[in-house]
Amino acid sequence: MNQPKPDQTERPAPGGRVALVTGAGRGIGRVIACALAARGDRVMAVSRTEPELADLAHETGVEYLVESVSTPEGCQHIIEETRTRLGPVEILVNNAGVLSPDELPIYDEDPSVWHDVLATNLHGPFELMRRAARDMIERRFGRIVVVSSSAGEFGVASMPAYCASRSGLLGLMRAVAQDVGSYSVTCNAVLPGWTKTQMADDLVRQTAESQGVSFEQAWDEAVAAYPARRPVDPREIADTVAFLASDSASGINGEAITIALGGVW
Repeated sequence: MNQPKPDQTERPAPGGRVALVTGAGRGIGRVIACALAARGDRVMAVSRTEPELADLAHETGVEYLVESVSTPEGCQHIIEETRTRLGPVEILVNNAGVLSPDELPIYDEDPSVWHDVLATNLHGPFELMRRAARDMIERRFGRIVVVSSSAGEFGVASMPAYCASRSGLLGLMRAVAQDVGSYSVTCNAVLPGWTKTQMADDLVRQTAESQGVSFEQAWDEAVAAYPARRPVDPREIADTVAFLASDSASGINGEAITIALGGVW
């Protein structure tokens, strides 16, 4: 039997792909991991909190790894461990992100806070993408999805590191899309608006305390510009990510999809 030429590499059957999801212990990442596992993908869930990951594994049967994406060494460990336990990464969902309570207006921002936020939110995805993309290119299939934020397009006061990191992810995504597009690999981003997660709750709670209003009122004000008058449900984001990570999304590359119920932030 003739061996396939490099550009005719046999692709794996839909479903059952190796999917790596970072920040999977809670919030959006957890729901994404559940959605991919439910359709039959073999998921490696990564975060820094083992109890949450162990609970996720018990619920869904996914593999998990306790590791931080904030260092090159951690990212190398994540890729190697996934390859060893499940195989080469075919779907990479860069979801891990931090929102520091220590952020201040730019003239008071502590450089250490700036560097810590960018280490997780921007440098980590870069390290994971550059490593995972090699296997994807060799196999002539891959889906990279970046979870950014609407804050990546609209500035927010006293959040210079967070906004810069989310905006930087979009530039990185678009560049990667050009690098990998000729190998049947895609790279896209989703930009959630106000989403009902623990991280958003913490931010809304801080806002409520600083403004002297109730938690419920602060949430109402946060989503007042949304026609639906409610925050985004993490499942709505997970469904979009699952689509972008599917064979059906082969024609979508280098795109940023805002998920904000018709609002902008």
